Amino acid sequence: MGQRIIIMAGGTGGHVFPALAVAQYLVKNGWHVSWLGTKRGMESRVVPENNIEIDWLAVAGLRGKGIGAKIKSALLLIKSFFQVFSIFCKRKPDVVLGFGGYVAGPGGLVAKLMGIPLVIHEQNRIPGTTNRLLMKKANKVLQAFPESFSPDINALFTGNPLRTEFLDSQEKEIWNEELERDLRILVVGGSQGAKILNDIVPVAVKALDRVEIRHQTGTAMFKTVFENYEKLSINAQAVEFIDDMASAYQWADMIICRSGAMTVSEVAAAGLPAIFIPLPHAIDDHQTANAHYLVDAGAGVLLKQPDLNELSLLKAIQDVKGSIREMCLAAKNKAKLDATVVVSDICIQEAKK
Repeated sequence: MGQRIIIMAGGTGGHVFPALAVAQYLVKNGWHVSWLGTKRGMESRVVPENNIEIDWLAVAGLRGKGIGAKIKSALLLIKSFFQVFSIFCKRKPDVVLGFGGYVAGPGGLVAKLMGIPLVIHEQNRIPGTTNRLLMKKANKVLQAFPESFSPDINALFTGNPLRTEFLDSQEKEIWNEELERDLRILVVGGSQGAKILNDIVPVAVKALDRVEIRHQTGTAMFKTVFENYEKLSINAQAVEFIDDMASAYQWADMIICRSGAMTVSEVAAAGLPAIFIPLPHAIDDHQTANAHYLVDAGAGVLLKQPDLNELSLLKAIQDVKGSIREMCLAAKNKAKLDATVVVSDICIQEAKK
């Protein structure tokens, strides 16, 4: 029997997908991987689809809710400690790896109490509540962006683990005015779409010549956006959802998007210049901090949502268009393509201690 790891990640794709990349790598290298998650998060679908065993926790966040909900969450949290203890006794992990989110809190604390090596990974440039709780208890603290944690934590800069499809892409042609094809702009508003991008992008790009748009709208506004592009006679493909983001990045010459941690990491890996419009209500404004990792390196443009309008977006597109080669190279230079291997190797080393 190979060595055993429990991976703790739940909720959104920002936690689940980098954890899944590590899980798949370790499985290929003979490890027995199991997962700690909740039935209401994305992991409830994605993890079983990848043939990874999962144990369920009944846990909820304590932040930003009313007193009644906080009491209920606190009771669930107490219950979850007993659940985790039972799961760890059954699974007997050699190391535990947490990617933040609600499930990693009780799991990380129980690992520490049981003397099991604990590794935590922070995907965002500003650490989340759970990782701030665990950062002084973990054997190793890993960060996707430099300086997410204070120097006294001795966090290691690893980047965000990416799935293999984002690492296997071919070298892409960098657009210039001499090419016969149009400039390709990818618009991504997240799985539900972003209303402000759906409203403004079609109007902004109508002033551009030789442009082709691929716009992920979400379900609710698909018909409206589709009709707007047709009405404005813009060469555009509107889609509710993009299943193959790696191919979409490969197709595009630039992207207009939010700046979640995984989006920023994937865009860098693709060498894709970006116009980042951070989600304004993200906790601790972490999306703005994420965006600055590439923007400060000359790989993109930051446009705050309150400043977003037809003219400001058009100017941002023209700015990127004028520096597209430099931005492509800058993005590639900031990518951490070995993050999956590095994070996995650290877990392997901790398990041997």
